[in-house]
Amino acid sequence: MSLLKTAFVWCLWLGILLELSYGATIRHYNFDVEYMIKTPDCLEHVVMGINGQFPGPTITAEVGDTLAIALTNKLSTEGTVIHWHGIRQIDTPWADGTAAISQCAINPGETFHYRFKVDKPGTYFYHGHYGMQRAAGLYGSLIVNLPGNQTEPFHYDGEFNLLLSDFWHKSSHEQEVGLSSAPMRWIGEPQSLLINGRGQFNCSLAAKFVNTTLPQCNFKGGEECAPQILHVEPKKTYRIRIASTTSLASLNLAISNHKLIVVEADGNYVHPFAVDDIDIYSGETYSVLLTTDQDPNKNYWLSIGVRGRKPNTSQALTILNYKTISASVFPSSPPPVTPLWNDFERSKAFTRQVISKMGTPQPPKISNQKILLLNTQNKIGDYTKWSINNVSLVLPVTPYLGSLKFKLKNTFDRKPPPRTYPMDYDIFKNPVNPNTTTGNGVYIFQLNDIVDVVLQNANQLNGNGSEIHPWHLHGHDFWVLGYGDGKFIPGVDEKKFNLTRAPLRNTAVIFPYGWTALRFKADNPGVWAFHCHIEPHLHMGMGVIFAEGVQKIGRVPAQALTCGATARFVNHGH
Repeated sequence: MSLLKTAFVWCLWLGILLELSYGATIRHYNFDVEYMIKTPDCLEHVVMGINGQFPGPTITAEVGDTLAIALTNKLSTEGTVIHWHGIRQIDTPWADGTAAISQCAINPGETFHYRFKVDKPGTYFYHGHYGMQRAAGLYGSLIVNLPGNQTEPFHYDGEFNLLLSDFWHKSSHEQEVGLSSAPMRWIGEPQSLLINGRGQFNCSLAAKFVNTTLPQCNFKGGEECAPQILHVEPKKTYRIRIASTTSLASLNLAISNHKLIVVEADGNYVHPFAVDDIDIYSGETYSVLLTTDQDPNKNYWLSIGVRGRKPNTSQALTILNYKTISASVFPSSPPPVTPLWNDFERSKAFTRQVISKMGTPQPPKISNQKILLLNTQNKIGDYTKWSINNVSLVLPVTPYLGSLKFKLKNTFDRKPPPRTYPMDYDIFKNPVNPNTTTGNGVYIFQLNDIVDVVLQNANQLNGNGSEIHPWHLHGHDFWVLGYGDGKFIPGVDEKKFNLTRAPLRNTAVIFPYGWTALRFKADNPGVWAFHCHIEPHLHMGMGVIFAEGVQKIGRVPAQALTCGATARFVNHGH
C-alpha cells in the first residue's frame, strides 16, 4: 500500500474513532414535501405534509449528532424551505432554512441537502419558512436527547410529545391574498386547534358533560382526527414536551386535577415551578413534569384553549387515561376552563416565573450595542402593514447570506435601518402618521458584540387595542432581561434588568402596551431573522435582519445560493 493510501486509511479510521468516542451519529432523513388530502379536524382538507404524513415525521437525535436531511420539493408550483426552530446552526448558517435570508427557495422538483449538528438537548420543532407554508401544515417535532450516558437534572418514568397548532378551513394561499389586498382581509380566528395534528371542528368531546351548544364528536373522519390519548400508570412521573407552531393563537394547556412542574423552556433548563396550567405562545417550547397521583379509577381531561385574543375557537381536548381503567371511560368532571383571554396580568405572572436554573450562564453585565424596536401597525396607501421603527420588511431576491459573503452591491438596501424611534411617540394613541415604508436593510454587528434589544408594543392603527407578539431569534439564544408595562424609559428601566437569573430563550413575548428587553452575544457568524412568530404578522412585514461575522463563514454549499445575483458566483465555483 502506498504511503498516500496508508495516510488516507489512517485519517479515515481516526475520523471514525473520534466520532465513536463522542458517541455522535449521522442521522439521515429523506423528506418529500407535498400537498395531500387529510382529515385533521374530521373534515377533508388539503394540507402540506412530509412523506405522506401530517404533521411531518418526528426527528429524534442525541446531542452531538449530525442531521442529514435530503428535502425534495414535490410541490408543483411553489418553492419551499424548512427552518429548524431553536437549533442555533453553529458553523452551518446556510442550513437555517429561511428563504431569501440563509438560502434560495428550493424549486419544484429540486432536492436540498440540510446538514447540521444538534449541540443542545431540548424540545424543538421544524416548520416551513417560505410564504405562509407553516399555516398550510408544514411542521413537525424535533427532539434532542442527552447522550445515553448522561441524565437529565430531573427524574421521569416516561414522556409524551405534544405539538400544538391552529387550523383554518381557508387555504394559506387565500389567507396570503387577503392579507396582501387593499383593503386587507384578515384571516380571522382558526376553526380548530390541533394536538399532534388532530382536532375536532364544531363538536366537543365533552358535549355530554358540559353545558355547550356544540354537538358531541362522532369522528366522521375516522382515526385521523381521533384524539391521541395519553396512557399513564398510577404513581409515576411523566415528562410532557409541548411545542407551539400556531400561526396566530396564544394557547393555554391544563390537565384536570393535576399540577404541572415547568422544567425546560426553549431548550434551556429553568428553575422548576408548579402551575395549574401553562400559557404557551407561538414559537415557544416547554417541558413539564406531571405526577399521576390522582384517583386511578378515573380519567382526566387535557385541554387547550385560546389566550390573548377574543376566542372564537373551541377547546382542543384529549384524555389522560390511567391504565387501571378503560380509555373509553369519560372523565366524570368537565374539562378545565381556559382562563379569560384578556387576563394579561395572569399571563405576565406566569411568564415572570420563568427564571434560569442555577448554574445557567448569565448575561454579560453590560452591552455595547442597543436597539429599540417599536412595533406598529401602519399603512402603505390602502395596504395594511406591520412595521418596525416605521419600516415594513420586504425580503430581497438574493439571499442576504450570499450578498454579504460575496460583498455584492445593489441586492438589498445598504442604508442601516433605524436603531430607535422618536422618543415623543405616544404608544397609547393611534399613530399620528400612519404611513410606513418598505425596506430590507440589515442590522450589522461586529463578532462578539453584546447586543441589547428592547421590543416596544404600541396601540393599533384604529381604535384602542394592543396585541401580544411572540418574537423569535434565529441562530441564538438570548437572555430575557425583563418585561415592563407602558413605555420603556432608557436609563431608568435598565436598572430593573434581571442580570442574575435571566432565562435563556429563543422566543419572547411582548405584552399589550408593554416592553420586553433581551440581550444576546453576536457570536454566531451568519445572517439571522428576528421576527414576530405570528405568521400573518411576519407576512405583513413584522421582522428585522441581524448579521454578524459573515466573512468568518466557511464555504457555503453551492445549492444554497443558486438564485439572484449569487447564482453567477456559484456557477464560477466561488
